[in-house]
Amino acid sequence: MESSSADDAPASDVDEAGTPTPPLSPKDDCDSASVASSDHGDGASRDGFYANRATAFVDSIKAKYFSKSLRLGSGGGDASSTSTSKKQKVQLWDSVINVVLVEGRNLLAMDDNGFSDPYVRFRLGTEKYKSKNAIKTLNPQWLEQFDLHMYTDQPKVLEITVWDKDFSGKGDFMGRCSIDLSSLEPETTHSVWQELEDGAGSLFLLLTISGSTQGTSCVSDLTAFEATGGSAAREKALRARYGLLHSFYDWDDVGHLVVKVYKAQGLASADLGGKSDPFCVLELVNSRLQTHTEYKTLSPEWNKIFCFKVKDIHSVLELTVYDEDRDKKCEFLGKLAIPLLKIKNGEKKWYGLKDRKLKTRVKGQILLEMSVVYNPIKACVKTFNPKETKFMQLDPKFKRIVFMRNLTRVKNIVVFVIDMGKFLNNCFLWESVPRSLLAFASFMVITYTAELYMLPLVLLLVFFKNLLVLTVAGIQGAGREEEDVNEEDEDDEEDEKDSKTEEKKSLKERLQAVQEATATVQNVLGEVASLGERINNTFNFSVPQLSWLAIIVLLLVTCILYYVPIRYVVMAWGINKFTKKLRSPDVVPNNEVMDFLSRVPDNEEKVMYRELRPAPSAALEAERKKKKKIS
Repeated sequence: MESSSADDAPASDVDEAGTPTPPLSPKDDCDSASVASSDHGDGASRDGFYANRATAFVDSIKAKYFSKSLRLGSGGGDASSTSTSKKQKVQLWDSVINVVLVEGRNLLAMDDNGFSDPYVRFRLGTEKYKSKNAIKTLNPQWLEQFDLHMYTDQPKVLEITVWDKDFSGKGDFMGRCSIDLSSLEPETTHSVWQELEDGAGSLFLLLTISGSTQGTSCVSDLTAFEATGGSAAREKALRARYGLLHSFYDWDDVGHLVVKVYKAQGLASADLGGKSDPFCVLELVNSRLQTHTEYKTLSPEWNKIFCFKVKDIHSVLELTVYDEDRDKKCEFLGKLAIPLLKIKNGEKKWYGLKDRKLKTRVKGQILLEMSVVYNPIKACVKTFNPKETKFMQLDPKFKRIVFMRNLTRVKNIVVFVIDMGKFLNNCFLWESVPRSLLAFASFMVITYTAELYMLPLVLLLVFFKNLLVLTVAGIQGAGREEEDVNEEDEDDEEDEKDSKTEEKKSLKERLQAVQEATATVQNVLGEVASLGERINNTFNFSVPQLSWLAIIVLLLVTCILYYVPIRYVVMAWGINKFTKKLRSPDVVPNNEVMDFLSRVPDNEEKVMYRELRPAPSAALEAERKKKKKIS
């Protein structure tokens, strides 16, 4: 979801830090005149004095309102001292409050039909935001994200009000609440159910205080952290915490991820001066942290260290680089997705940035060092449980290119099944006598000697066949090699234009039913194709940890089916399914096999998670061209 725009600015004049700017009083003018008359006797010198004062005043106004003014870490300094050292520049705000408005429950009914059209207003200091309004519901789901900035000289209280959209006039007040941000731990995503006053319902929010230049227990300046020698001590403590002896405590605490964000280079310029104001956002499912902003540079140096609590080792870390703008809308610069299982602990390397869809390369690369420590037993158990739902996900809309791509993916699976059917039919028709004889003999032997416990062994043969291919050929994956995806989505520009004029379209209501139907067909095709590709990638060792886990489970199933009669296995399965709700009333109904397959990436996700080589620097390119000319 895109962040909603801010409300109208407050009536009083404020500077960029949100501090009111008082006008010059008449007394100030009189004082200036008296000083001038006492220090300068003649009129010429007095005129020169006033001219200098006027010039200084105009320069200060320009510096404040017509440039990206920056406040020094000490909170003081004039314009000349501000431009002396780029390293001293920090953002005007102290930290960013990221608010994800998820849903509301049991809100008040304000309309005659027994429902409401609720929306939410947020206020932090002088900064305001408003959500979109839900339609005819008392349990709305907004799924919107807002970034508010916290300053040193303002209250640390987030004010929240809920209103009913009244299309005939001003909205009707429904309820209010406030959250003391000083009580929340920084650099941690908090899931908050906040009750409205007077029993007017409740709101579910995700709150994160991040982006601070001051270090905390979970994020700090990288140089200071390494100077104190905290890395070795922390790693030792984490390995003890997630050792095998702690395998049966707190099943949601699977592991711990540490990300060191050093710097980036070669970023795209988003400002008129050919520079950008980049900052980096790190997301692990619903946890969201970010760095501070480096101003007017294409090679920012953040030097920050972040840590995340890992609930599922099969999660994907997403890093997005944005350009900070004065209108509070951030411009996209690049993105990166890294599955946790692909992280090599302690490896410091450059990663090439990709576009929003993680398909093609964009300008820029980022230097990271990551390490993840996890409990293998908890990770295996979690694999067969439902995945954590990510709240901030875009609802898929119908797109011709996506529809055709999903259709092609399903077609590839159907073609494979048809080819297998043709092969069996050719065996029946004896088009190749040796092949038919071998197939007939195999069928008779298997039918005569087969037992139920042998069924998992057949699947194990597929694993070992692909493992042999990997070992002999030395390639990753037994399927086709992944090619660079350079698809040009022609609908992207049209979608951006459509989003701007969406409210003005009169045909939207008429075509909504058709669009929903086509989107449903498109998404079903995508899910079917994704399921087939996940099954294939399980056997292809696309994620070796999951493939080996499947092998171990199949071996266990083989032993169980060999020693335990099938009727007892079915009875045990039925007892588990029938009593699960009785044993755990809040349990989420699930299918263990589908939960396992949901951790295996399909072909689309494999392309998204593929690592790009860092782009060569300008110096290396020049040296390479020079060598070519010499040769």
